[in-house]
Amino acid sequence: MNSNLRRGGHSRLTAVLALTAALALTATACGDDGSGVAGESGAEGSGKGKITFWDNNGGVRTDIWKEIIKDFEKANPDIDVEYVGIAATEAQSKYDTAIQGGGLPDVGGIGAAMLAGISAQGALEPLDGRIKDSALHGKLNERMVEGVRSAAGGKQLYTVPMHATNGVLYYRTDLFKAAGLPAPTTWSAFYEAAEKLTDKRANKFGYTIRGGAGSIAQALDAMYGQSGITSFWEKDGLHTTVDDPKNVAALEKYVALYKKNTPAADINNDFTKMVAQWDSGEIGMLNHNMGSYQDHVKALGTKKFRGIPNPTLDDGTRVMVSNPVDGLGLFKSGKNKAAAWKFIEFAASHESNSKWSESAGTIPSHLDAAEDDWVQKSETTRLGAEALNSDHTKIVDLPYYLPDWNTLSKADNEPAFQKVLLGKTTPKDFLASLADQLDTAQAEWKQQNK
Repeated sequence: MNSNLRRGGHSRLTAVLALTAALALTATACGDDGSGVAGESGAEGSGKGKITFWDNNGGVRTDIWKEIIKDFEKANPDIDVEYVGIAATEAQSKYDTAIQGGGLPDVGGIGAAMLAGISAQGALEPLDGRIKDSALHGKLNERMVEGVRSAAGGKQLYTVPMHATNGVLYYRTDLFKAAGLPAPTTWSAFYEAAEKLTDKRANKFGYTIRGGAGSIAQALDAMYGQSGITSFWEKDGLHTTVDDPKNVAALEKYVALYKKNTPAADINNDFTKMVAQWDSGEIGMLNHNMGSYQDHVKALGTKKFRGIPNPTLDDGTRVMVSNPVDGLGLFKSGKNKAAAWKFIEFAASHESNSKWSESAGTIPSHLDAAEDDWVQKSETTRLGAEALNSDHTKIVDLPYYLPDWNTLSKADNEPAFQKVLLGKTTPKDFLASLADQLDTAQAEWKQQNK
């Protein structure tokens, strides 16, 4: 075991736990001062008055949230909602600062990747009881519910899921038709298309691979999708399956596409560059999520491409890693939880959830919203919802609950993955190192959560 990795993981976990203890003491000392510090118990309040809502994707979804807030205030004239839009890239640090120094909102948008760090510090109200007594009971997509529950450690539910942005394989239907290729619905069809659509001399490629920011999650999706392994951990719950020989073989095949069937520039591609490159029209396939659908429509129209779920194995089984489910959290320090909960219920209700998800092009969490006409007419969303709910789909839950997960899956290993693409590290060695780090983080987490 690499001692430096162990020390690094241990120090980050220790820091989180120490901060939790310190905040608990601070909350006790400060009392009910309205500062919104994590650990404060807050109050139910009158169910009237003002509440604050933080949107964790401000700017991108500001207009639709303001529309929902307007609808809510019309239905609840005794409640005023203050909207605060926060850029997605700044949401984590904004919450961390407020947890330490006060000023947490009543309600906040929280993605699964942020959930563990926020809930571990005692900032969020458990929601199982509230949902049980709510109109939302039995109306939320169970896989999304279990996804956010797992992200927080598997016990309590700390957010009401709002939507999912499953992985999508976008492909150029015009290029496939011209080449006489079938839709890339299986991995074997995917690799065949990547090869046949490549013409380096004409600067045309079958695929664009993600080599920059966000590369690890996409690589894991490709690995597990091909290997058919359906759990991130071995049965002992202590050792990850990422370095299983089947996953190693899958990653070897996947990274072999780089520069052979993909542009060399892919080595530094984050999703923005990758999407723009694909929209230029010279590449056959792109893996991304539903969030970029409208960008493709603007660039290509609706007749030249399709967005389908990630490929299946030849027997029709689809394995995919869990995509972060975005949800709404109720902060424990809030002084008017009754009003804040009313807002969450309203936002996650059939009508509002459908309106929000249609605007974003994502899969709604409310079961009735998922049956609405717009979902049926939007092929990418409909197919994504069907795949998510299919008995033939197996979900590999990524360990968002690990305090080190974001660091391990981004800063610590994205540069290492680039070395794999460049041939400086083998897929086997890369996965062995990643597995070592994950096993250490898992052991420490289990020790702290006995």
